[in-house]
Amino acid sequence: MANIPVIKGKGFEAEAVIEAAKLMVNSARTAPKSAGIDDIEIALVYGAEKDALVEKMLEIAEEKNDIFFKRDAESVKKAHAVLLIGVNGGNPLWINCGACGFETCKEFKNAERKDYEHFKGPNCMFKLLDLGIAIGSAVKTASLLNVDNRIMFRAGTAARKLKYLESDVVMAIPLASLGKNPFFDRKAPIFKPTKQ
Repeated sequence: MANIPVIKGKGFEAEAVIEAAKLMVNSARTAPKSAGIDDIEIALVYGAEKDALVEKMLEIAEEKNDIFFKRDAESVKKAHAVLLIGVNGGNPLWINCGACGFETCKEFKNAERKDYEHFKGPNCMFKLLDLGIAIGSAVKTASLLNVDNRIMFRAGTAARKLKYLESDVVMAIPLASLGKNPFFDRKAPIFKPTKQ
């Protein structure tokens, strides 16, 4: 009888997550886009780049005294990889729907675009819908493949600051294959909202 090697799970679980992430990329790319115009940008981060993302989140947590950035950084630290999905929200659909807060797409296009703490804006509502559909398609694939995941805007913010994507709005999806999903049932920090 030939020698059959035994490969234990811990030896390839991270690799399986990377393969699943590639299929998630395909799901996001082929998701429906408004008017068939694709302004979605996607990147997969793991290894040293993922570690740099965690460090950036911790740096932001320290700068802003933000307990939620720290909590999310601890979750991302446990991920095998992070899928980033972003969109160029400055490309209007030219149907003058008004959802962006401007009466016409021409006004929207001529408005000054600003880089805010998390995102750049204003953004076309249809582009944000495209982003949501792409993210939903990606996490549906993760679910079908039993890959633990969670959608995180704070990790997306850190990815934008690191220029992993050039998109105006970036969302991150940390991915893991562990005995328990590390992205849920987290100890909730004590949050006291400040009056604006």
